[in-house]
Amino acid sequence: MLTRKQYELLMFIQERIRESGIPPSFDEMKDALDLKSKSGIHRLITALEERGFIRRLQHRARALEVVKMPENLAAAKTARRGFEPAVIEGAGKREPVRTAPRAANDGAAVIPMVGRIAAGIPIEALQNPLDSVPVPQNMLGSGEHYALEVNGDSMIEAGILDGDTVIIQRCDNAQNGDIVVALVDNQEATLKRLRRKGESVALEAANPRYETRIYGPDRVRVQGKLVGLLRHY
Repeated sequence: MLTRKQYELLMFIQERIRESGIPPSFDEMKDALDLKSKSGIHRLITALEERGFIRRLQHRARALEVVKMPENLAAAKTARRGFEPAVIEGAGKREPVRTAPRAANDGAAVIPMVGRIAAGIPIEALQNPLDSVPVPQNMLGSGEHYALEVNGDSMIEAGILDGDTVIIQRCDNAQNGDIVVALVDNQEATLKRLRRKGESVALEAANPRYETRIYGPDRVRVQGKLVGLLRHY
């Protein structure tokens, strides 16, 4: 799922390339989205790249390529008219999250699967789990846990691949070096490695194609930390 601004930027880039064959400049994108600085555009482009919608071509000025468009374009257009940041993709309206994992018949625990996250968008969406996932008891610690499907390749060098299911322990704090679900500006959640650098918070990818993103301390909230991973072959 794209945020409203991510969607607007993707559509603007696509339309400009279609009309002129040349991607827009950062200044043109900033003016089109009515942003105050180009840093906001840089963040949006990075998010779109992590989600696989665009590609930056190396060593070429203004070199952006649209790789794909949203699968449900009609839904995206609706979001553009009246956007509410359901930042975990796929929030449904089903049973509430359990305060503790229930036991499966085979001795595993069952935790809620709440959607997809970019390893590359408030966890309040956890109130609407989409499904449930059986997890070995020894993978879980104390407290609440939930599962997310990974969308993207920005954490591949940490062994987290596109399509994997990550098991997250819900918490609001983490140690330096932990891989966390981080909510940025109350609108975009991402799976990244957390580093605190003085008064700043760095969210590090585990893929050299993606740069580390630096934020002020009030812009990032930890929503949980990685405790396990499931993969289907």
